[in-house]
Amino acid sequence: MYKKILLATDGSEHSIRAASHAIEIAQVKNGSIDIVYVVDGNTSKSDVLHGIDKYEVKKEREEKFKPIRTKIKEAGISCETHFLHGEPGPSIVEFANDNQYDLVVVGSRGLNKLQTMILGSVSHKILKRVECPVLVVK
Repeated sequence: MYKKILLATDGSEHSIRAASHAIEIAQVKNGSIDIVYVVDGNTSKSDVLHGIDKYEVKKEREEKFKPIRTKIKEAGISCETHFLHGEPGPSIVEFANDNQYDLVVVGSRGLNKLQTMILGSVSHKILKRVECPVLVVK
């Protein structure tokens, strides 16, 4: 039923817990997990202002979810990683809907506490707009 799973991550504790649930679900039906990480405008601007070259930027971004990728690989589940650019909620929704996932798994809160309090959480945006089932992990 849930063979093609999208795991939205930002490296937060909630997204690490979400990864554990995605792994358990993928193991039931020998599924696969795609990891998606969204780089927003503020992060991109910060990287440019700090003069970090694009290879270092990519390396730093990959380090954020290395523990998650390692957990998935150790469980024997195939996975791919996707970097998106834009606002996290809409970017994840568009990617999930365009690629016809069976399930999207996301942590209930991420690293950006200000956005959660003022604009509404990324998980809430995903929950409202993705066309497949969504598991929000606390």
